[in-house]
Amino acid sequence: MFSGLWEAAKNSPFRRTTEAHCDAPQKELVAGRSISAANTEQYSCEYGSTKYYALCGFGGLLSCGITHTAVVPLDLVKCRIQVDPAKYKGIINGFKVSVAEEGVRSLAKGWAPTCIGYSMQGVCKFGFYEVFKILYSNMLGEERTYLYRTSLYLAASASAEFFADIALSPMEAVKVRIQTMPGFVSTLRAGAPIIYKQEGLWGFYKGVVPLWCRQIPYTMMKFACFERTVEALYQYVVPKPRDQCTKSEQLVVTFAAGYIAGVFCAIVSHPADTIVSKLNQDKGSTAMGVAKKLGMAGLWKGLFPRIIMIGTLTALQWFIYDAVKVTLGLPRPPPPSMPESLRLKLEAKQA
Repeated sequence: MFSGLWEAAKNSPFRRTTEAHCDAPQKELVAGRSISAANTEQYSCEYGSTKYYALCGFGGLLSCGITHTAVVPLDLVKCRIQVDPAKYKGIINGFKVSVAEEGVRSLAKGWAPTCIGYSMQGVCKFGFYEVFKILYSNMLGEERTYLYRTSLYLAASASAEFFADIALSPMEAVKVRIQTMPGFVSTLRAGAPIIYKQEGLWGFYKGVVPLWCRQIPYTMMKFACFERTVEALYQYVVPKPRDQCTKSEQLVVTFAAGYIAGVFCAIVSHPADTIVSKLNQDKGSTAMGVAKKLGMAGLWKGLFPRIIMIGTLTALQWFIYDAVKVTLGLPRPPPPSMPESLRLKLEAKQA
């Protein structure tokens, strides 16, 4: 199945990374303007190849695994605010109470399932996003890919996140119990067997549906908002085209676009995130039951720390992912531009 999918994706309209050569004096097509280095860059693999997808998955592993593990203390406090707002009244108070009761080392609770779970999620999230984006664009064709690119980003990211959450769910279940259940063990090695003994395999996956409800909208916003923000920044803010920017300048744009996307991601996905935290804390609970119990106000508890966490997290994820692509020499197509055939059609209609 997937071998056919790889082959179908190779002819994607997103492909804009073919090598160019220039025989003009000093590579100047127009006086004072030289052909950009991006057009003559050598790549480590073919765009849309199996190696390309594998390396994109590796970039996703690093970007999600490193960033989520780095913000474990903030995530721990956020989860505790969500499940026990009477005790943990805010982000500062949450840190104070946690440290006073359990010590500074307690802020690292859940780091192991976080690292493993989100690394696995990152492989699927970024790797499959590239697969589905290329596959869907190939199905649409060049002109419709450009016209409906936002819908394409949304569909590709939703498809990728569906699989990513299946990979994440077991570790998320262990992490939330470690962080929020008083008296529960503090390590992955001890926690996973307890869940399996008490609830069976379902104990690791009972949160997958609310996880989809949280993560799929989050990821759709994360990828679509990022892609369109990058496009807008190069069009309206950055004073020169991307192929004339240095790699460092491009990564700065990536970070800025990632942070903007992250703020919107946090807002869109927060109610479902609260349900996931509460669901994994209470045995035998259901998503609908948790939502009714918390009410509208309860669903939005912990939003401010989550905006800080997710905004920073998303920006760093995109920065790391793009930096991995640059370091490994992966093809990085520029922001989409209108195909010449579509431009001619639009001009013909206006004539």
